[in-house]
Amino acid sequence: MKNNILKCFTVLALFAVNNINVSAKVVLPHFITDSMVVQQQSRWTVKGKCDGRKIKVKASWSKRPVVANVKNDSTFSVELLTPKAGGPYTITFDDGDKTVLHDVYSGEVWLCSGQSNMEMPVGGWGKVMNYRREIAEAVHPDVRFLQISKQRSFVPLSDTEVNMGGWRTCTPETVENFSSIAYFYAREMAWRLGVHFGVIDCTWGGTPAEAWSSYDGVSSVPGFENEIRMMAENNYDKDKIKAEYERQVTEWVNMAMSDTAGQGETVCLPADGKLPVMPVPGQWENSVLPGFNGIVLMQREIDIPSEWAGKPVELHLGAVDDEDVTYFNGVKIAEGSGYNVKRVYTVPAGMVKSGKAVITVRVTDFEGEGGICGDASDIFALQDYARLSLAGDWTYKIVKDFSKLPRRPVSSESSSFPTVLYNAMLYPLRQLPIKGVLWYQGCANVGRAGQYSPLFQRLITDWRHLWNNDSLPFYFVQLAAYLKPVAVQPDSEWAALRQAQADALNLNNTAMVVTTDIGDSTDIHPKKKQEVARRLSLVALHRSYGFDEITDKAPELSRCEIKCNEATLTFDDDIITKGESPCGFIVLNDKGEWTIPVAVKTDARTIKLSADSDIVAVKYNWADYPCGNLSGSTGLPVALFAAGKY
Repeated sequence: MKNNILKCFTVLALFAVNNINVSAKVVLPHFITDSMVVQQQSRWTVKGKCDGRKIKVKASWSKRPVVANVKNDSTFSVELLTPKAGGPYTITFDDGDKTVLHDVYSGEVWLCSGQSNMEMPVGGWGKVMNYRREIAEAVHPDVRFLQISKQRSFVPLSDTEVNMGGWRTCTPETVENFSSIAYFYAREMAWRLGVHFGVIDCTWGGTPAEAWSSYDGVSSVPGFENEIRMMAENNYDKDKIKAEYERQVTEWVNMAMSDTAGQGETVCLPADGKLPVMPVPGQWENSVLPGFNGIVLMQREIDIPSEWAGKPVELHLGAVDDEDVTYFNGVKIAEGSGYNVKRVYTVPAGMVKSGKAVITVRVTDFEGEGGICGDASDIFALQDYARLSLAGDWTYKIVKDFSKLPRRPVSSESSSFPTVLYNAMLYPLRQLPIKGVLWYQGCANVGRAGQYSPLFQRLITDWRHLWNNDSLPFYFVQLAAYLKPVAVQPDSEWAALRQAQADALNLNNTAMVVTTDIGDSTDIHPKKKQEVARRLSLVALHRSYGFDEITDKAPELSRCEIKCNEATLTFDDDIITKGESPCGFIVLNDKGEWTIPVAVKTDARTIKLSADSDIVAVKYNWADYPCGNLSGSTGLPVALFAAGKY
């Protein structure tokens, strides 16, 4: 009898184990969760995994469930037709064990992507204008957030990691570290449309367009041959690609540092007052050397008190970006590396004499910002408890400009490596229907405008192919004004990149928001993100939602007639000048010189320029930080343009 009972329990236990295997909980992609918004009236392909042989999916907006077979690899795919805006709904996945999504709404979904100005959160490191009030008032049940985690891959992935556990309703807690532009845009659009509005924050600060591009996309644009070859020849294996990168970067550094003046055991700049100066502390790319990577000698003269003589002195130099060799009175005393590592060096007692002394720092910056950085309180000379501040103007001399060398290999572990963000963060989202894309990126490509123009257009095309929609709305933000204002700057690399962005307007269903009027000369992350989002909403409302009464752009140049020393500019709508007369123009004369012309508005749509010599070409707002004052009747600024032969 006992044996029979034992056999019975054994059979029941085996049956239970087998049943668990058959009906294990359904596994869905990380971006399909409670509280999500699905794009209304779309075909939504849902993919997942389960251990059953069949799966039944029942959305509460539909009368009938959808049944699908499960493949041998345990994957399934079902297609759901989403309804008009509404909810809340539930979606039940049943393979014998039910998984239910709650609080699902049908509405509008937009993907918001790019680098730091799109990533910039309401609070957190961003702190937009009035951020405390914005966070406190962010209670919007009809606005939903999905934030993609930062991750990289050399091959396209089927799923992607997310922050906050998935979709979340807008609250002060969820909005603080979410994309400010995405939030302000969603808030405005939900109010205007009266539907639930979902935004996907898919961003990574400091990243170039090629990282967000497909393999085929970057392969079609010159300049990425080395990275493409590294991936292909190493079969996309990250360890092998890393080894190849390390070999290449070692060769490059050896080349960059070879035959370099300003190195050795004794180095000192002449104190003749003829050298330029830069502020310390500070990143030189934000002051005197925008866009510069290379080697710079920096020098500061100090007066050593008599009581310091014959005693060791500590030099506190803040953080030097990236590497340094430091000299005292021309003699090497130390060297260091690490852009965020504070340098503290000791001058031996025997070298310290009263009177004039010079501190020379040979700074090597490989990429990004460079210089002696930190707070003024971090930079000083110390002897016992007495301090001498080293903050202020330092003389400097460029020793080597790395832009003259072949491009430095991009780290295989960097978020800047071609394709890695497209593969890991974007590609998996193709399963999720969206209404359109908002894009704010370009700073990381400044200096490569000629490459950016075809790359950006290919990126747009490839993203549209991902969603199988050749007319997917793609609305982007042109780079804001930044760096020191310069009146005549025909070779501005920031302006060239803005023009490369504008080239994408050749593609259908694209639009550009101009923000040169709300930039900040000292901050690459302007705080007025509410206005950026408002302008994006104007574009979307007008072009994607049929609000014909909305004006979403400023007048554009329709004709430029150049005769001798005059140029007549005609616009396609009335223009407003914010000030007494039009400004922001430069002209190229027949002597090859760029100058500022006299500009006069002759009627509502015409501006006449005149110069001392014959005019060959005209540029408007062509500078890092332009000062143009033209706008349309609604206040939207006129975009930069160039006309003539230049």
